[in-house]
Amino acid sequence: MDNTAIAENFSLLSKLMDIHGDNSFKAKSYSSAAFTIDKLTIPLAELPIDKIFSIRGIGDAIGKKIVEQIETGQLSVLHEYLEKTPPGILEMLGIKGIGPKKIATIWKELEIESLGELLYACNENRLTLYKGFGEKSQHNIKEAIEFYLGTLGSYLYQQMEPYADALDNKLKAIFPQDQFMLTGEFRRQMEIINTLEWVTTSAVDQLTIFFTANEFDTISVADGYVSFKGKENITLGFHCTTASHFFGQLFKTSCGEDFLTAWKSVAGWDADKNYASEEAIFTSANITSIPAFQRESAAIIELAKAGPLPELIQPEDIKGIIHSHSNWSDGANTLEQMATAAKAKGLEYLVISDHSKSAFYANGLSEERIRAQHQQVDELNAKFAPFKIFKSIESDILNDGNLDYSNEVLAGFDLVIASVHSNLKMNEEKAMMRLLKAIENPFTSILGHMTGRLLLSRNGYPVNHALIIEACVANQVVIELNAHPRRLDIDWRWINEALEKKVLISIDPDAHSIDGYNDCRYGILAAQKAGLTKEQNLSSFSLAAFEEFVSMQKAKRP
Repeated sequence: MDNTAIAENFSLLSKLMDIHGDNSFKAKSYSSAAFTIDKLTIPLAELPIDKIFSIRGIGDAIGKKIVEQIETGQLSVLHEYLEKTPPGILEMLGIKGIGPKKIATIWKELEIESLGELLYACNENRLTLYKGFGEKSQHNIKEAIEFYLGTLGSYLYQQMEPYADALDNKLKAIFPQDQFMLTGEFRRQMEIINTLEWVTTSAVDQLTIFFTANEFDTISVADGYVSFKGKENITLGFHCTTASHFFGQLFKTSCGEDFLTAWKSVAGWDADKNYASEEAIFTSANITSIPAFQRESAAIIELAKAGPLPELIQPEDIKGIIHSHSNWSDGANTLEQMATAAKAKGLEYLVISDHSKSAFYANGLSEERIRAQHQQVDELNAKFAPFKIFKSIESDILNDGNLDYSNEVLAGFDLVIASVHSNLKMNEEKAMMRLLKAIENPFTSILGHMTGRLLLSRNGYPVNHALIIEACVANQVVIELNAHPRRLDIDWRWINEALEKKVLISIDPDAHSIDGYNDCRYGILAAQKAGLTKEQNLSSFSLAAFEEFVSMQKAKRP
């Protein structure tokens, strides 16, 4: 243990004690010891023990802990604190602009334990509700987290999209004689991108010269494939091939593993054949063309054999915004601004669903504030007709599975979105108890973000998707596809089962600002992978059809 390591241990111990709210005097003494040790010119490990205790600023307690580290290589009290501190809290210490006191607030009051959750809270404008956090500090923290997460090498589709488009255009401009087409995870519209890939007729050597000159490192070169990584920490992969094999290679690299395995047995498929287009590959097999984003399982091949595939949902099919927040709770815009923006987009309705009262961390609505908001909704509806705002709430599913508010209060809403926001560390039994009880509540219209996951940040609590789908069928509850690119929850892999059981899906942006409306697009990309049509999506209902849906929901109430 050198002086630097010993000082770092004391510094970390001081910070962890502050985070846990323990003895502030001791925490300061460890911080002072770290400063003192860091300035020493003589290695502590080379000093006699009695000399260590004689150093100015090193008392008996600190001296014993220094000796412990020199003799054992560790600090036991620090180990105890590390054991009871979530890994995500430790990560926060590395983020600029978040000190121990703020981390304590984030952890203890907002109940946030990971950087991804904290980033999501920044996007929801939630930090500004707490002492010590202003708009500027929230913005700086958001930027610092985004930079840090960018160093980990995996990205959301939404994060990768502008970079992919810009680089694709640049490559085509620099190498006009060669073909380039995006493939792999990006072309398949995967929610997480680990490697951004192209199929190209450019040569490996030519690409290597270009990327090396632009300060990229070569990661691997093998069998016509080369990959690079630059300062953005994004892995770029290139499948180099000839013009005659271009579309065959494009097809193979834009299929999921299960799909490709099944396709290899399809009559007429020849991996070495020259194809003039991807369409020609399907034509030669006498199978309806399957878009890259649907090439995941063998089941889609069988469906395509039977004839044309269903016409999938498109961005223009969204007719209303369901699940949105205003500054009545933790949104950035007023209710009138949210409605004006939705109307300007040509949408027919807005479902305002601010947080319920148990979500104190999000300025959830008390019963009195609900009445005031509903009065404003009535006034705005008179002003904006025929555009309509529906009265809703995102009700917390409480720890016992009940919804926030009494039945009398819930009856005042046009529809209720039920979501879990607290006590997320649950086993499947606990999670299912809460969810099923909420689904069975006759006031529940939509089940919000089913698993509570945050992509690349927080795993969802374990659930039995099949049982939840069955319960939604039995109780006429819609399942939300939360379109926020960090959620995309329900996972698209389970949507097909819901559709088979005739459960409606609702692509909802969970918008906390006007800009949040644009997230509908990412929900649509995920829904397309599952084969969702506009008829199977609640937010594609016309105003008249949606009003009928609301009436049906109210009819099932006691």
